Amino acid sequence: MIGKGTSIAHTGTSIEYGWNQEKDAEIVFSQHLAGTDTQEITEEFRLIQEENTRCQKKTLSFILSPTQEDGKNLSTEQLGELTQKFIKEMQLKERQAIAFVHRDKAHTHVHLYVNRIGFDGKAYNDSFIGKRSQLAAENVAKEMGLTTVKEVQLEKELDSIKVRLEIKNIHQRVMENQRPKTLDSYIKAMQERNVEVIPSINKSNKLQGFRFQYQGHSFKASEVHRPMSGGRIMAQLTQNRGITKPVEVGKSIQLLGKTVEMSTNLATSIAKNIIKKTIKKAIDTGIGI
Repeated sequence: MIGKGTSIAHTGTSIEYGWNQEKDAEIVFSQHLAGTDTQEITEEFRLIQEENTRCQKKTLSFILSPTQEDGKNLSTEQLGELTQKFIKEMQLKERQAIAFVHRDKAHTHVHLYVNRIGFDGKAYNDSFIGKRSQLAAENVAKEMGLTTVKEVQLEKELDSIKVRLEIKNIHQRVMENQRPKTLDSYIKAMQERNVEVIPSINKSNKLQGFRFQYQGHSFKASEVHRPMSGGRIMAQLTQNRGITKPVEVGKSIQLLGKTVEMSTNLATSIAKNIIKKTIKKAIDTGIGI
């Protein structure tokens, strides 16, 4: 579950958004309030807020977002319990508050509005409220057996590793089995395996590298695997054409039927990688030893 919090000045507008019937809004929690519509609740907030003339942003706005899977299984009562526990964690039990659930999207979430001004006229300290909201949501998620942010991040990281490994394996199979000689043929071979290779063009309209898109993920070439940097890929394509000397590498290439110049960094990287491969081949074959 993710928790986001901030201080706001537009109380009435925010509560109206929370109670938006077009989003199938439903009240899941309320405390220290008697009003039955947005105007009455806003007025109750305002009466207390008038006790503090120095504070400008007098309402606290929170969004509590369980994971998509958790959200599907949480009842209105459980969402109310979740909100109540969050309020306790944030030490807001003695302040006016109202919360609404929105189920208009696949991702169920709760909008919570709390009067920052207490019955004593003092403003709630909102320092680091964003971070504190996240920590409070984390504690509530653990208490209720819900998925925490850390678990979501770990799952995303593992998924990212899996996808990057698949891209790397596809790249290696293309290079080993088809040995493409041009950038266009490499892009086509990868596309046939559902990997989209997107050339990165800088502001000077020069090719500086590549991105890979696969299964909803997007990575720079070097993020997939360090040996898959733009310079190394281009060097391998160049050598597949039989070019083994950096001086023979041009400053431009054919890309999708057009001639595109390479950035200085990419051209330098290609030359360096050709030299490295040439030296390695000489060592492996015993030439010069």
